[in-house]
Amino acid sequence: METTATEAATPEARVLDAAGTLFYGRGIQAVGMDAIRAASGVSLKRLYQLYPSKDVLVEACLRRRDARWRDALAGYADARPAGPERVMAVFDWLHQWFEEPDFRGCAFVNSFGELGAASETVAAVARDHKDAFRRYLTGLVTGAGAPAALADQLALLAEGAIVTAAVSGGAEPALRAKEAARVLLEAAVAPTRS
Repeated sequence: METTATEAATPEARVLDAAGTLFYGRGIQAVGMDAIRAASGVSLKRLYQLYPSKDVLVEACLRRRDARWRDALAGYADARPAGPERVMAVFDWLHQWFEEPDFRGCAFVNSFGELGAASETVAAVARDHKDAFRRYLTGLVTGAGAPAALADQLALLAEGAIVTAAVSGGAEPALRAKEAARVLLEAAVAPTRS
């Protein structure tokens, strides 16, 4: 999820990069616009021209993160053969993500926990992200010959793994969730015995 050289040259990209890193690492409320200005190298005047309020910037950061996160997951999983292997690839991708040194859990859960009760925008963006992830899983699950309802169960496994990995500081929850997902998927596609 790196920024291209051309994109990095724009003040907007520098602000989004800096704000995204700071919000994810420290929390939204702990980061002021001045810290974003300093980290991005964009003047405070220009920063407010691009993003008239911190709320607008938070939404832009979350929407950008959502697109990048989902694109990275789909790029990884969709490169696998269609069917059960793609479903399992989701958990392999989560394992790789959990091993990243700056992994701090789900930015959408973190943001919702921090501001969801006070910010309908943050709550809506978090819901949109989770709904999009569930829809993506639904496509993978039905492509593997399983009922669409299995996607809800697998989404819960993935979400639980994300939270557990963030709290424990280890990537192992993705592998445990993958084991459970495999059992559920095999049971869902097994021929019905009379």
